[in-house]
Amino acid sequence: MAKTLNDLPPRVALVEIARDFHARGWLSGTAGNLSVRADDGNFWITASGRPKGRLDESDFLLVRIEDGEVVERAAPGITPSAETAIHCAIYALFPEARACLHGDSVDGCLVSGRAKRGAKAVRLPAIEMLKGFDISRQNPKVDLPLFENLPDVAKLAAGIGRRLSKSPPALSALMVRGHGTMVWARSLQEACNRFECLEFVLSVAARARTR
Repeated sequence: MAKTLNDLPPRVALVEIARDFHARGWLSGTAGNLSVRADDGNFWITASGRPKGRLDESDFLLVRIEDGEVVERAAPGITPSAETAIHCAIYALFPEARACLHGDSVDGCLVSGRAKRGAKAVRLPAIEMLKGFDISRQNPKVDLPLFENLPDVAKLAAGIGRRLSKSPPALSALMVRGHGTMVWARSLQEACNRFECLEFVLSVAARARTR
């Protein structure tokens, strides 16, 4: 039995993550998208319109980071996630990133929805779980970058690229208003761990605002 996700074939690991996140309510229906960098420098990403709780290894496409063009389809007729451009932007900006996970949770939507219009970030509660992002100082002031959701994904991806290239975030994550969070990391296991940590922090933030 594999001890970590990193010990599994990439698509097998993504299937496992998808089923786990679906069970936790972080990937409902066909929402969300997951990717992992391949050894050739391209990356595997979930196909569009696939229910995340029922993925298998045929539900992925290999695409180029430079332009999102499809290099290989695990099954005929499938198309890449509508948000492939955002994954391309993250991999281009952060060459050390090996995995990128995007999910939509209730807590994430609540926290982003409460942010003021035009806000560029959400201040996260200074709790122990931030250590999951290697933030260990006492009472840290950590801002999660916030982007307004746009129907034009290419425009959203370009905006993410421009802002994060000028102001790298304190943690390897971002939030899109009403559309969930995205986490990237140096391995699939680290990305999964950090996504779980961020969801915990957002859960605390969501509950703190309802008191």
